[in-house]
Amino acid sequence: MAKKKYLIFDFGASNGRAMVASYDGKKATMDVTHRFEHGPVEVTGTLYWDILHLFSELTKGLQASLSKYPDVRSLAVDTWGCDFGFIDEQGKLISNPVTYRDKNRHDRSRLLYEILPQRELFELSAGSTNEIMGIFQLFSFRYENALEIRSGRKMLMMPDLLNYFLTGRAVNEYTNATMTLLCDQRHRTWEKKILDRIGVSPSILNDLIMPGETIGMIQPGVCDQLAIRSLPVVASATHDTASAVAGIPVIDEEKHWAFISLGTWAIMGMQTPEPILSDMVFASDYGNNAIPEGKNMVVKYITALWIIQQCRNRWKSGQENDLSWEEIVLASEAAGPSKAYMDVDNPLFGKPQADMPQVIQKDCQQKGQEFPSSMGEIARCFYESLTLKFRYNLELLERISGRHLELLHIVGGGTQNKTLCQWIADAKGVPVIAGPTETTSVGNLIMQLKADGEIGSLKEGREISLHSSAIVRYEPGDKSRWDDAYEKYLRLFKYRDA
Repeated sequence: MAKKKYLIFDFGASNGRAMVASYDGKKATMDVTHRFEHGPVEVTGTLYWDILHLFSELTKGLQASLSKYPDVRSLAVDTWGCDFGFIDEQGKLISNPVTYRDKNRHDRSRLLYEILPQRELFELSAGSTNEIMGIFQLFSFRYENALEIRSGRKMLMMPDLLNYFLTGRAVNEYTNATMTLLCDQRHRTWEKKILDRIGVSPSILNDLIMPGETIGMIQPGVCDQLAIRSLPVVASATHDTASAVAGIPVIDEEKHWAFISLGTWAIMGMQTPEPILSDMVFASDYGNNAIPEGKNMVVKYITALWIIQQCRNRWKSGQENDLSWEEIVLASEAAGPSKAYMDVDNPLFGKPQADMPQVIQKDCQQKGQEFPSSMGEIARCFYESLTLKFRYNLELLERISGRHLELLHIVGGGTQNKTLCQWIADAKGVPVIAGPTETTSVGNLIMQLKADGEIGSLKEGREISLHSSAIVRYEPGDKSRWDDAYEKYLRLFKYRDA
């Protein structure tokens, strides 16, 4: 068959890209047509996303892609979860969205829990009560009677906003809506009891649509402005993690498998038929979020490569030459086994830091550990600590499911660190299937193929992913060294043994 082309926009929290996928009926190949970097912008004490810059980059990607591939059949957008903006009663953007790392969002969580206790929020939403979730920002707006609350008429998540700018249709895609903690995930509806409790009108909510539905066509004004033809805009699983999980090239559905989507954040979890609302899920800080076809993922959000990215920014400052990731990994290998550990989920490490290496050093010193001094020692401390954090949380997942883990899929940019993938396999004692790096984009494509009638199910889509992906298998090696490190790690951070 002639290859069919689909345009993918995958926007992460530090960079974004446009890709055109060419599908031949069995597998797909990807061509990056536009790439850019971006980041949060702090203004008058608030940390924002520049949504207009993001849309500008989207339009550049549209023009570049349609110039090279004029026969593109549709497009779909995915971004990170949690964050949103508002449009007013005239349909105009009110303000730039505030990021999930903004200080007020986190500081005011205790005030939210005075109105809506944490356990009740979990019971109503089934989601992780991690403070990055959208409800904490919405409550912060409500607390200060912000312009967004006074004038906002429709709340749109980041990809919903971009889709609205393209089509003029205001809708909320379901997988990303679950990242607000405003949904009843058992019935796949908005949970208006939550909004009533925090004093926000449910009129700000839009129709929920599911991945694979067509939102609309690119509106004429956008086409005229960009000198492009119109094409359908499809709802992907717009939460990038939901897209990543959809795109996992599952090699054996019969095995009990878990996943880690490894990037700025590590999102660790397992696929389940429906949300799990047990005491163990709540106590372990796991939660539920939607993925396509009405399926669920039980997940935990772990601060991950953000920390080493912040370290690299500091190590690069003042250097004439760039510092590659390969150099950092090689330095960590040369440093030898770490004598100090850090809890990557310490809120200190989740915040933007001018000197993250020094923050790590001080934290280790305060816990009475040997001081990691060189770049290699600091990187080794981070990578080993992340590995041990993964082991701890994977063992919690085994307790939640009541089943021994047989296979671990790791996807996302972190799969390029082969040393880290092998350490994870060794520390947990389980085979790791790593790749592809672009799993989110594959998941985005799968929903476009479904909307176009090319496939009928997520299972068919994952077979395409397997045929299209370069994956690497890491067999577990010597676990004994990691067992000793794990015991020390558990004692240091007073974790109960999983």
